[in-house]
Amino acid sequence: MASKSGGESSLDRILTLEIVRVTERAAVAAARLRGRGDEKEADQVAVDAMRQELNRLPINGRVVIGEGERDEAPMLYIGEEVGTGNGPEVDIALDPLEGTTICAKNLPNSLAVIAVAEKDSLLYAPDVYMEKVAIGPGFPEGTVALDASPTENINAVAKARGVSVAEVTACILDRPRHARMIEEVRATGAAIRLIGDGDVAGVIHTTDPDETGIDIYMGIGGAPEGVLAAAALRCIGGQMQGRLQLNTEEKITRARTMGIEDPLKVYGLEEMASGDVVFAATGVTDGNMLSGVRFARDAIVTHTIVMRSSSRTVREIKARHQDLGKFD
Repeated sequence: MASKSGGESSLDRILTLEIVRVTERAAVAAARLRGRGDEKEADQVAVDAMRQELNRLPINGRVVIGEGERDEAPMLYIGEEVGTGNGPEVDIALDPLEGTTICAKNLPNSLAVIAVAEKDSLLYAPDVYMEKVAIGPGFPEGTVALDASPTENINAVAKARGVSVAEVTACILDRPRHARMIEEVRATGAAIRLIGDGDVAGVIHTTDPDETGIDIYMGIGGAPEGVLAAAALRCIGGQMQGRLQLNTEEKITRARTMGIEDPLKVYGLEEMASGDVVFAATGVTDGNMLSGVRFARDAIVTHTIVMRSSSRTVREIKARHQDLGKFD
């Protein structure tokens, strides 16, 4: 496998199943609190579980996208070192519980998510908002762009697909900040799938519109979710652009300490996630892409997707765990 330096990828020694165990453990912990209405507790147990499993991996890992900056998060904070320290140096982007509100309300598409990449391969950014636009594979390069209007992007997708605009569906977070975008997209004649949370899943859904019914993702969501979604698209294929919302001097200063000099820079897919990337997501609640955790009398059943960019391999793993003690 080729890495950025032309040699063997440092990820060759990380077994796919070891990455999967990390998201499985977090998903099971969070799933025990589905529908209980406690977002903070569900997130905390997922964080605890993911960190415990990460520290068993034979890696020298650095969290570049995590639960926040060090003064905001006691663990899995940006810059934290994880793993045994005896393996390859890697960047890690993670969200132990993507869609905390979704989990608390037991709604669709809550996930436990992680991306592991070669060192210095993932965008090292502050925990701020990011403007995003994304589509799946099979489109001419440059079909969509952040600096194009929603109308232009919708029309471009329709033209590239060879269909009318009425057959295009956009996925947008249901937030007041998107009111004008929603109005403009509806004025084109396209449909909209509004989601309350979980924009990692929203972006990934563009990769299989026949199954999910989503052709394009657009709007402003979290920067951590943007990097995770970019990592997934690197493995599956697709196009994405992102721009950090550094709209205060404090945010600009924070970003500068992380090496970001241009607050208006538009990042392409390869700039958010480059090199060899492994991405895994385990369903917490049922969704379009993954089934949620099932608690049977004598087993726990998990459903995970794990992907790698260098081989463009996508695996679905439905696991039946009969050693229940390992999740304690």
